[in-house]
Amino acid sequence: MQDQIHHRIIDRMKVTALLPDKLVEEVKAHAKGQTLTESLTLALEEWLRLRKLAKLTSEVQDRPLEFSKGFTASRIRKLNRQS
Repeated sequence: MQDQIHHRIIDRMKVTALLPDKLVEEVKAHAKGQTLTESLTLALEEWLRLRKLAKLTSEVQDRPLEFSKGFTASRIRKLNRQS
């Protein structure tokens, strides 16, 4: 039980932030969380996903994926169907 309590304390951070009311209302409306905390959590998680996707997109643009010699879609399909 003590480990669970300790984990919960470490897993969360209480934050005080001064945010414009209009921004908070928009986040609540779009995130559709049941509480402000849930709405802000959903919004921040989505923002992080978008940032990670943008980074990955940039990396692929800088160094495009290359297929191995002899690669064909039909050959890969056959391999996948064997599994």
